[in-house]
Amino acid sequence: MQQFESLRASSLYCKKCQTAMPVREKLLLVLPDKEIYDYLCTGCASSLGQREVTAGELMMTRSAMARQASARRML
Repeated sequence: MQQFESLRASSLYCKKCQTAMPVREKLLLVLPDKEIYDYLCTGCASSLGQREVTAGELMMTRSAMARQASARRML
């Protein structure tokens, strides 16, 4: 399902806090073909997981954002 390919977590279960906690993304690594992000608990700063974004996904996201910005300027 294409609509779920670029999901971003807003909260994840933290073992240390023993509850679902809001998370923030931290860019870990930029490679030629992808970027790797780490999800950090906002309560204790533990790493709760990672997300990889491929170059194709980045290009699609950036072009969509540019289209939205130009549409707003036209209004």
